[in-house]
Amino acid sequence: MLSEQYVWLVWSSVFLVPWLAAYAAFPRHRRAMLWASVFTTPFGLTEPLFVPEYWSPPSLFDLARTTGFDIESLIFCFGIGGIGAVLYNLVTGRRLRGVPAVERRSSRHRLHYWALATPFVAFPILYPFPWNPIYPSIAAMALGAIAAMLCRPDLARKTWVGALLFLGYYAVFLLGLEWAAPGYIERVWNLAALSGLGVAGFPIEELVFAAAFGAYWAGVYDHFTWRTLARTA
Repeated sequence: MLSEQYVWLVWSSVFLVPWLAAYAAFPRHRRAMLWASVFTTPFGLTEPLFVPEYWSPPSLFDLARTTGFDIESLIFCFGIGGIGAVLYNLVTGRRLRGVPAVERRSSRHRLHYWALATPFVAFPILYPFPWNPIYPSIAAMALGAIAAMLCRPDLARKTWVGALLFLGYYAVFLLGLEWAAPGYIERVWNLAALSGLGVAGFPIEELVFAAAFGAYWAGVYDHFTWRTLARTA
């Protein structure tokens, strides 16, 4: 049986398996995957905001419990970022095309970069409220997804479908975690500080986090690089 000390390391590292497979199999998505993963990896440094308020995982060198930081969070954020950005395209096979210059001058694009920055502006505003830090994280990404859709209606379908796809993707990993280390979620997550709601034994917060993450990151690369889905024949 896997030692509790290494469960978080193994689980976070497993996210690299589909990342590497997608990177190898779909060359046209490599730039987007790398771009997204580079941007999401630093969010692993926010772990002290969540330990022990949201969870307290045993980690390599016991870093999470002694410092709040851990190596696993960086691996985890890298793995989910690249897949979150391209999962919709991988599943649907849709290609991207450039947004015509005339469309870029549309009035709704005046707040283009503010729409992209919404989660990063919203989180520090929401964080001080007396609630678990997972909730401002979810709310910030959800607001970011809404702002992106208002600015880029052409990406609306990709945003909400991306949320559902990543939710399903992430749920598979949660199932794998509970299968490999039965009871780990109950031992490590601070369930007493959460809503108490769950689905199949998983905290609802973890699932809603996955949906919000998938919604925001599904279209960030396209939004930032002025790309849109190519029209189907």
